[in-house]
Amino acid sequence: MMTAPREPSDRILARLRTLVGIESPSGDAPALRAALEVVADMVREDGGADPARLALDGGVPALLLEAPRTPRVLLLCHVDTVWPPGSLGAMPFAVAGGRATGPGVYDMKAGIVVALEALRVSAARDHLTLLVTADEEVGSAASRDLIERVAAGCAAVLVLEGSGPGGAVKEARKGVAIYDFEIVGRAAHAGTEPERGANATVELAHLVLDLAALADPAAGTTVTPTVATSGTTTNTVPATAHLGVDVRAWRTSEIERVDAAIRSRRPAVRGATVRVHGGPNRLPLEPEHAAWLLGLARRAAADLGLGELAAAAVGGGSDGNLTAALGIPTLDGLGAVGGDGHAPGEWVEVASIAERPALVARLAELVVQELAGT
Repeated sequence: MMTAPREPSDRILARLRTLVGIESPSGDAPALRAALEVVADMVREDGGADPARLALDGGVPALLLEAPRTPRVLLLCHVDTVWPPGSLGAMPFAVAGGRATGPGVYDMKAGIVVALEALRVSAARDHLTLLVTADEEVGSAASRDLIERVAAGCAAVLVLEGSGPGGAVKEARKGVAIYDFEIVGRAAHAGTEPERGANATVELAHLVLDLAALADPAAGTTVTPTVATSGTTTNTVPATAHLGVDVRAWRTSEIERVDAAIRSRRPAVRGATVRVHGGPNRLPLEPEHAAWLLGLARRAAADLGLGELAAAAVGGGSDGNLTAALGIPTLDGLGAVGGDGHAPGEWVEVASIAERPALVARLAELVVQELAGT
């Protein structure tokens, strides 16, 4: 039986230290390009071909190394983080007690390190495509078309986001829809002739309650009104209001139900209009999309002596939602084991950045073997 390494090499730890030490917040194109250039250097150091540097809409960069052989397996990563410039000063990279900490270490600098090591050691290396994007944390608006195009040429997608609780891979993710409602009423003097107005704040209140009622806790569907603004002065009937709403659901049918209800709603206040902006951003990664790969991942874990591989469903979306929506088998959470993403103290288990590359490499080999009939 093969066995996975239990401790990371000095090279792997050094790479993690280097990547965490390069701040790469979403939207900072020069910083993102610099981080991707370091990733490209690492690929070349491992004997790989020089990845293509891509410039997407708005100057968002991406890095692509396409596999020379089919069937192809996509290793999908992102280099951008939620951490603003200067975060390293407050929480520098550190290793203690078997954990590595630092801004972006879990989400998802360690995932990139895992992908690079899997690419280096896998017997299926010539079948592995690597894509590293730079706007996942802000919705992947610029990279979405690229992700879908690259994934369409692949037989499977392995997403290197951090693991679920206890090292579980992620077999399901909620779909996400984001809305901005623009309410247009009619101003009037609140003291002398309020009846001549169309009160946008009152419409906002109706809208909040109507939207919240669309949630279905039993199905796991949440409809959450978030940011709300309205009005100008206390003695004026408000003429405008805005509302942001976050929708999450496990099933595409639920995303579609809520979207249809939103678009068919009529204003409750006479004279008011409600304009709907936004909509579904990522459809759900449903368990059916992950089932085949999850079975192979469990075989890979057994081959490597890693024990039973758990699977989890999580509420947040990832770029894996995009590939699953295309009908491409997708398994998420194959990056480092850790937690507290987006929060102070974000961490990964040091041992996992040795074990997970072996798991990803073996999983890719099994995918290729099954599809090639060998």
